[in-house]
Amino acid sequence: MPAVKNRSKQDPVRRAWRHGLSPPQLLSMHLLGLLTAGGLLLSLPISAAPGRHIAVLDAFFTSTSAVCVTGLTVLDTPKALSLFGQIVLMLLIQAGGLGYMTLTTIVATALGKRFTLQERLTLHEALNLGTMDGVFRFALRVIRMTLVIEALGALILAVRWMGPYGVWRGLFLGAFHAVSAFNNAGFALFSDNLMGFRGDVTVNLVITGLIISGGLGFVVLSELGRWRSRVQLSVHTKLVLVVTGALLGGAMIAIYLLERQNPRSLAGLGPMETLLAVWFQSVTPRTAGFNTLDLGGFTSPTLFVIVFLMFIGASPGGTGGGVKTTSFGIVLAALWSTMRRGEHVVIFHRRLPMETVLRAFFISLIAFLAMNLVAGLLLITESTDLLPTIFEAASAFGTVGLSMGHPGSVLSQSGHYSAVGKVLIMALMFVGRIGPLTLAVALAVAAPTTRVRYPEGKVLVG
Repeated sequence: MPAVKNRSKQDPVRRAWRHGLSPPQLLSMHLLGLLTAGGLLLSLPISAAPGRHIAVLDAFFTSTSAVCVTGLTVLDTPKALSLFGQIVLMLLIQAGGLGYMTLTTIVATALGKRFTLQERLTLHEALNLGTMDGVFRFALRVIRMTLVIEALGALILAVRWMGPYGVWRGLFLGAFHAVSAFNNAGFALFSDNLMGFRGDVTVNLVITGLIISGGLGFVVLSELGRWRSRVQLSVHTKLVLVVTGALLGGAMIAIYLLERQNPRSLAGLGPMETLLAVWFQSVTPRTAGFNTLDLGGFTSPTLFVIVFLMFIGASPGGTGGGVKTTSFGIVLAALWSTMRRGEHVVIFHRRLPMETVLRAFFISLIAFLAMNLVAGLLLITESTDLLPTIFEAASAFGTVGLSMGHPGSVLSQSGHYSAVGKVLIMALMFVGRIGPLTLAVALAVAAPTTRVRYPEGKVLVG
C-alpha cells in the first residue's frame, strides 16, 4: 500500500484529476507542457546551426508553432537549426499533430496500465470522438494510420530528393516533410519553402495528398478505410467530404480567376505549372503553411479568399485548426433552415440536435472574436498594415502557417514583430490548436446552481 501511495503522489496527472480538473483543462496543460519542453530543447546551443544563436523567445515561438502544427517561422529553419534542432522540430510536429494524450495512451497501453473513467474522458476529448466506445482501439488505429501514411509519403519524397541531395539527406528530407505535411504543420527545410518545386508533379501531389489526409480527421479516414466492407458512411463523414470538396473546388476556381493575369503569381506559367500552383494554393490554406508561390505577390481579393479558407480550417479529429469544416457546414445548414422557417436543421436526411447547432455557432463566434481581438492588438503594437495583420492572425488561429511576409525576407510576418507581437501570435496559435470551445470550457467557472427561474423577456433582434 505505501508503494501505491508514493506512486500516486509522484503522478501530477492523477493529482490533477483528484483536484477536479476537467479533460479540457488537462489537455491544455499537456499542450503547454509539450511546447515548454520543446522551447527548452530548441534553446540549447546544440539545436542551433554552427555560428548561429537562437533567442529564447524565438525558440519558444518555434516550439509553439510546431506543437500547434502551424508553421509560422521566426527563424530560417534550414539555416538556423542544426540537424539535432531539425529532428526536435520534427518530433514536436508529430507529437502536436497526433495529440499528447494519444501518444501517452499508446505508451500506457503497451505497459499494461488500466485506465480510469476520467482518463477515458480526457482521451475522448483529445480525439474528438462522438462516443466513448472503443476509444483505445481507435487510438491504436490512429497511430497505425499515421505511420503508414507518413511512411508512404516519406518514401516517395525521399526517392525524389535522393538524386540532388544524396541518400541520407534525401531520406531525412522525405521523413521531415511527410511528417510536416500530414500533420498540417507547413514547416519546410528549404528557405523558400516549396517554391523551388512549383512545377514538380511528385512533390505537389504527395504533399497535398498528405495535407488532405491529415486534415480530414482520423474518424473520416477510419470510415473510408472500411468503406469496401460496405459500412455506411456517417453523417459526420459525409459532411466533411462534401464541405472539403466544395472548398477545394471553389478555391481553385477563385484563385485561378483572380490570379491568372497577375505577373507576380500565375501569369507567365505554363499550363501544367498553373494547374499545380492553383491546386497547391487551394489545399494549403486548409491549415498547412506550405507554399509554391510568393503570397506577397497575390492580389487583395485572393488574399481575402485565403483568409476565409484559413478561418474554416480542417476537420474535427484531424491535425489542423480553424473552426472546422463541420462547424462551417452546420452554420450554413442552420441559416438555410432559418430562411425557410424550418423547425429543425437537417443534413443528409438527418435532424441535428440543437446542442450541436449551438456549439457550431458558439465556436465560430469565439473564433471570430479571438482572431479579430489579436489582430486589433497587433495593429496597435506593431503598426502594420491591416491586410497583412489580418492574414497573419487568421493563419495563426487556423494553425496554417501561411504569411505575406516581408519583401526580401524568408521569415513570416511574425518574424518581424516585437516580443509582444510574437507572444500574441503564440497565444492565438495555442487557442487555434486546442480549439476555442475546449479552451473556453477549460477556463470557464461553473455557475452556482439555483432553483430560481426568471420570467421570459422580449428583445427585438435583426
